[in-house]
Amino acid sequence: MKIVRGGLVLPGARAAATPADLLIEDGVVRRIGPPGMAAPESAITIDAGGRLLAPGLVNAHTHSHYCFGKGLGDRWTLEMMLNAAPGITGGLTAEDLHLSTLCCAMEMVRNGCTSCYDLVIQLPAPSIEVSMAIGQAYEKVGLRAVIAFQMADTTFWRAIPGLIDAIPDNLRERVLRIAATPFEQSLEACRRVIAAWPFGTERIRPALAPGIPLLCSDPFLKGACELARDNGLGLHTHLAETKVQAVTALRRYGRSLTAHLDALGYLGPNFTAAHGVWLDDDDLARLADKGCSIAHNPGSNLRLGSGIAPARRMRAAGVTVGVGTDAGTCSDHLNMFEAMRLAALVSRATSPDPDEWLSADDAFAMATEDGARVAGFANTGRIEEGYRADIIFLNLDSLNYVPLNDAVRQIVYCENGAAVDSVMVGGNLVLDHGRFTGVDEAAVIGAVRAAARRVAEKNAERKAELAAIEQIVGRFCLGLARAPHPINRHLTGDS
Repeated sequence: MKIVRGGLVLPGARAAATPADLLIEDGVVRRIGPPGMAAPESAITIDAGGRLLAPGLVNAHTHSHYCFGKGLGDRWTLEMMLNAAPGITGGLTAEDLHLSTLCCAMEMVRNGCTSCYDLVIQLPAPSIEVSMAIGQAYEKVGLRAVIAFQMADTTFWRAIPGLIDAIPDNLRERVLRIAATPFEQSLEACRRVIAAWPFGTERIRPALAPGIPLLCSDPFLKGACELARDNGLGLHTHLAETKVQAVTALRRYGRSLTAHLDALGYLGPNFTAAHGVWLDDDDLARLADKGCSIAHNPGSNLRLGSGIAPARRMRAAGVTVGVGTDAGTCSDHLNMFEAMRLAALVSRATSPDPDEWLSADDAFAMATEDGARVAGFANTGRIEEGYRADIIFLNLDSLNYVPLNDAVRQIVYCENGAAVDSVMVGGNLVLDHGRFTGVDEAAVIGAVRAAARRVAEKNAERKAELAAIEQIVGRFCLGLARAPHPINRHLTGDS
C-alpha cells in the first residue's frame, strides 16, 4: 500500500487540478482525499510536493521494430517509406527486437507514456521466442503494452496495381526476390504464440495486426478476424492512411476499403483503424455503428504528407479516437506530448470556425482515457478511485507551468516532456526522479547503438538496392495520389 502526498491532482480532461492525497493498493487508486488524510501506518509514503499528478498518456499506435530508423528518410511519402522498410528492419533477431523495444519503451516513459499499442513485424512469422523478447522489454521498463503481430501475405510492390511493371527490368528482380509469408503460416504461428502467451494480460497482451489491408488477401483478413474474436483479442490495421490507398481500394473493390472490410465481417468493437486520413462520412458511420476505434497519428500524417485526418468529425460520429506517435521512421520520436499537441493544432487547419476545432480537453482525453479504451485497458486513463494508478508526476517548477493557469491546457500546449519527473504504472514507480527503476539506461543505450550499427551493416546491400528504385516508386504513387477522388485531405485545391 502507498500514500502519495502533497501533489496537485488532475483527474483527467474537463477537470481542475486540486491538492489531494492518493491511497494506492494493489496497483489501484483506492481513495482520493484532502491533503493529510489518514492512511494505514504500513503505507509507504511517496512525496509529491511540487508535482502535478496527471493520468499517464496512452500511445494508441506505434511500431517498436522501427526504433533503429530515426532520421533515415526526409521527404518520404508512406509508400516511399514502405519501399525502404526491408533495408531498415531486415533480419532483426530476437535480441535486436528486445533492444529496440527497450529503447522505445524508455523513450515513451520519459515522455509521460504509461501504455502503448505496439504493432511489431516478426519475420518470417510471429514466434514465442521473439514475442517473449518484446514482452520482457516492456516488463523491464514497466510499461503497459499491447503487442500486435503485424503481418501481410502480399508485398507492397505487388499490392499497388501497375507498380511492379513501372520498375525497370534491371531493377525489378530485386523486389521480386522479396516475398511475403503465406497467410496460413502466419495465422498458425499466431495460434501457437497465443496459446503459449507467458505474460499476464492485465499488463502485456497480444493482438493481431494485418498491417495494411491492401497487402492482405481476403482469406487472410477473414482468418485473422476469426482468430482475434475467438481469443478475445484486438485487431489493428492501417486504414485509409494515404490517398494512394484510397484510390487503389476503389479501383480494386469498387468501394472504399472500410466498406470492403465491413462486407468481410471485419469491423467490430475489437477493431482499431490507424490513421483514417481518407475516411469519408459513410466510412465513419460504419466504424461508429460497429463500435470501432481510430488511432489518430497527426505527426506521422504530416511527416509523410498523408493529409489531415478529420479527427473532430471522427469523434462527432461516435468513434472512439486515441492518439499515437507512430514509428521512428515516420515521426522520428515517440513523444506523446507532441502528438497530443499536434492533434489539437492541426484540427485548426481544416476550418476557420473554432467550434470545428479540437479543444485541449478533447486532445487530452484522446491521449489518456480514450487511448486506454482503444488499447483495451479498462479503468485506465484517469486518476479516479477504482482506476489503475498509472500516473505521471510533472515538476511544477518547470517553466512550462510558471505561472500555472490551466493544467490541461498547459500539458497540451506547453509540455514537451521536460517536466516529467517520475512515472507510475500500476502503483509502481518505473521512473523515479528521472531514474529508471527496472533498467540500466546507459547500458541499454550502448547496446542499442551497437545493435543499430550491426543491423545497418547487415542491410546495407538491400538498402542500396531499394534506394535505387525509391524515386520510381515515389513518382508512380504520386500519379495515383493526383487521381480524382471524392474527398480531399490535403490543404490544396488540386489533390
